[in-house]
Amino acid sequence: MIIESILTTTDANGQVNCAPMGVEWGEELIVIKPFQNTATYRNLMAHNTAVVNLTDNVLLIAQSAIASPVFPTRPAVRIDGVVLQDVCSWREVEIETIDTHEPRARIATRVVYRGFAREFLGFNRARHAVLEAAILATRTHILPREQILAEFERLQVIVDKTAGAQEHEAMQLLTDYVYAAVGAP
Repeated sequence: MIIESILTTTDANGQVNCAPMGVEWGEELIVIKPFQNTATYRNLMAHNTAVVNLTDNVLLIAQSAIASPVFPTRPAVRIDGVVLQDVCSWREVEIETIDTHEPRARIATRVVYRGFAREFLGFNRARHAVLEAAILATRTHILPREQILAEFERLQVIVDKTAGAQEHEAMQLLTDYVYAAVGAP
């Protein structure tokens, strides 16, 4: 099963990278599949650790999908890394195996610590829509323009019907980004 998260990694200088990442979820083993030309991959290779942050804050997911934001963090418990402040729960992981035969590496990690900060509020339809929009925003260079615009139009209807302020802000951020990347309808 793929679970959407925000992965935090650090570079050689301790600079934090926050990247939205669908991970293959397991209680003891989590598989991370970053593209090999990304900061996430380079950081994983440099430190062999990461934090898989689970949050219900879709604005964080939207921001990290289209930019390199710096979010408030705190030190991880068992690894040399950081945990997002606005996190429901997290897993600190260490790399066990790496397969680089595909453009997206397959990195199997072992969970070395489980943390809990607050209850997961959950996702209403608008949060799911924003999550899907964030994924689309990361694929503007891959998917046809018409497909992206049609999906954004469909997702906007859901946001308009069911969103709160955070979801509206996140969707507007993603819409502006996508329109700049592929052109407005």
